[in-house]
Amino acid sequence: MPDAMVDDSTPRILRAICILNGAAGGARQARGKLADVFAQAHAEVHIVDVNYSSDVSALARKAVAENSKLVLAGGGDGTINAVAAALIGTDAVLGVLPLGTLNHFAKDLKIPLELEDAVANIFHGKVARIDVGEVNGRIFLNNSSLGIYPGVVQEREAHQREGHSKWVAFAEAAIFVFKRYSPLSIRTKLDEATTLPTSSPFVFVGNNRYQTAGLHIGERISLDGGTLWVCQAPHAGRAKLLRLALQALIGRSNPRELVILETSEFWVRPKAKTLRVAIDGEVHRMNTPLHYRSRPRVLRVIIPPGDKAIIEPGKSG
Repeated sequence: MPDAMVDDSTPRILRAICILNGAAGGARQARGKLADVFAQAHAEVHIVDVNYSSDVSALARKAVAENSKLVLAGGGDGTINAVAAALIGTDAVLGVLPLGTLNHFAKDLKIPLELEDAVANIFHGKVARIDVGEVNGRIFLNNSSLGIYPGVVQEREAHQREGHSKWVAFAEAAIFVFKRYSPLSIRTKLDEATTLPTSSPFVFVGNNRYQTAGLHIGERISLDGGTLWVCQAPHAGRAKLLRLALQALIGRSNPRELVILETSEFWVRPKAKTLRVAIDGEVHRMNTPLHYRSRPRVLRVIIPPGDKAIIEPGKSG
């Protein structure tokens, strides 16, 4: 990462709070490892186990109110999101301990996925300021989506409650929603002069640009560009949607079949008064219209010391 993004006020790790999602994979084993590692480093880290996102948010807000300079989040993207939301615009720094299934945010920041290595990054990494996206006051670190994907998430959760594994539940949910979905009719307002009417099975909004082809499909190389990356598939029927999904799985998406734009702010105006909105993998029911905006460099986070792939040299906030 270029020097322009590095914050020289990186806190040395002496005291911190670690909010650990007890429902995340391997959380029970992680707690013991974390306690040992922190003790060996002579760091005073208070580890708190939680099981609900509301508890995560409340603890993070309390940590900020008590002037904590470093807040560690152990869990998946939802947990990281809940902690990050409380730290935005403050002097507190986020430390990421990826314990989820996918860990998209950690991967894009090049944070190691092995717990011991992720802890080492907390001690030896450097602080950078990165962007977040926002929709109607809720932030997202990775992406937000409308249309078919929120339905898949809700169906997957229902299948998981019936005892199915996460990936089996996801496959069952995808098939169920795919057979029954209807296109989303919206008007996307970019500014006073530009409004785009669209009928699409989905609207995908990334916090900065996503790769759409090649070995790095689905990844971001920049988290400080100050833009939202908006992707739609106008008038795509089931056959085209299935083909697009299969192409994405094998890394051969064709961007020319999608409508992609980059902007710092836009509004979505559907016909419905409320809409299901996926935010970093969790679904919320929101009032419309939806107001999306980029919030540049408002989050301080520890990244690996040698990383230079997150932003391009010379970018400014």
